[in-house]
Amino acid sequence: MTDRDALSYEQARDELVSVVKRLEAGGLTLEQSLDLWERGEKLAAICSDWLDGARARLTAAMAARDGDDAVSPPSPPPAGDADGAPF
Repeated sequence: MTDRDALSYEQARDELVSVVKRLEAGGLTLEQSLDLWERGEKLAAICSDWLDGARARLTAAMAARDGDDAVSPPSPPPAGDADGAPF
């Protein structure tokens, strides 16, 4: 199982925030800093993958909606006056 499969977007984002805070705080060895940087890069890629997937789903949903609109236009309102009561 990869990190992408194991971590939700929110989990990856929260861990990335924590990594950035630790790096910004300083006081780490070079090796610790490099390890955190690499973890941050992986987490950023996971977040990006989640966002790309969400964007693709939205695009597909909008295309399906637009395709449905083109095939079957909305039904006209029922006959009657403004409140829907028959004439």
